[in-house]
Amino acid sequence: MGGSGRIAVFFVTVLGVWTLMHLYAAWRLSPLAAATRLPSRLALGILAFLWLAYPLGRLLDRGSGGSPLALALEYLGACWMGVLFLLVMALVVADLLTGFGAWQRAAVPVRGGFAALALLLAAVGLVQGNRAPVVERHELVLPGLPQALDGLRVCQLSDLHLGTILGDRWLAARLEQVRALDPDLVVITGDLVDGKARHVEKLVPLLRRLRARLGVYAVTGNHEFYAGLERSVALLEAAGFRVLRDTHVEVAPGLVLAGVDDLTARRQFGTKHQALDSALQGRPPGACILLSHTPWEVSRAQGLGVQLMLSGHTHDGQIWPFGYLVRLSYPYLGGLYRVGSSTLYVSRGTGTWGPRMRLPRPAEITLFTLRAPGGTQAPSPRAGE
Repeated sequence: MGGSGRIAVFFVTVLGVWTLMHLYAAWRLSPLAAATRLPSRLALGILAFLWLAYPLGRLLDRGSGGSPLALALEYLGACWMGVLFLLVMALVVADLLTGFGAWQRAAVPVRGGFAALALLLAAVGLVQGNRAPVVERHELVLPGLPQALDGLRVCQLSDLHLGTILGDRWLAARLEQVRALDPDLVVITGDLVDGKARHVEKLVPLLRRLRARLGVYAVTGNHEFYAGLERSVALLEAAGFRVLRDTHVEVAPGLVLAGVDDLTARRQFGTKHQALDSALQGRPPGACILLSHTPWEVSRAQGLGVQLMLSGHTHDGQIWPFGYLVRLSYPYLGGLYRVGSSTLYVSRGTGTWGPRMRLPRPAEITLFTLRAPGGTQAPSPRAGE
């Protein structure tokens, strides 16, 4: 199957799951609607509208260039996406506790209680999702780092998902957060773009404000592929970022920065390529940091001499308990990991995808202080493999 076929199967699968979630919620909530005397046709009409809102908003955006109606539908549908996920999880738990309705006397009130809990968690998630990202600070000893670079400050941004939901005001606030950190180097580990590239192209003058003494470097994420890879790369370069596409650069004597195009998108599009080999071969000596949106091939990167790998993509699950499903494909879900002699850091993301929700933890901007061997010893990350 070709790349376009894989993408078609992926989206059909997503739409199918989206539909099944609505059908399950309608089935399990119908007794509650009857108990509250809500007309069944009205309840089904509301649910059908919510089912349609997000895909319709995206579809209208393709033709309208970002009309208020398209943006409103997308935002409403995105919020409903998070609420529905929590609602379905709560109803599943309620069904397990009542034997899927076998304990009839308790089934309706138990479902009602868990549905209320889901709505409460959704409210908490919305508050967390709309909070400013917190700054996560880590001090890491980097083998091979020259003493002259001891104390180098690297700021990681990941998964900003700029577009129709996260726009200029949100971005300006994030740039101010980064400016206040005064990093020596800024890295963007993919998914800066969300949806259509044209929405983010309007933000290029704002993105040009992102500066650091040793430069701003970026790699592509899967959403750059979805938005059009070449157009997305041109956007990043127009913003003044150096895009590392299966290549490396010596940002300072003794410190090499390498980056690869997204591994998840490559698999989805059926592109086979030894990305890590291309990015790392022939590099000058010294410490090496690898930027890879997807936290895959970590052991291989360690075997190729990478001391620190920075990734994103997983959002740390974004909304609990979705992380348990994400971990099936991405075992390194979020935070610091020790893999052999290397360190992996998986950012939970600076922005959000879909619903402006985070549960339980808010988004992050990450600041690393790099230490040369023999200097201040940093705490050890938890074991990985």
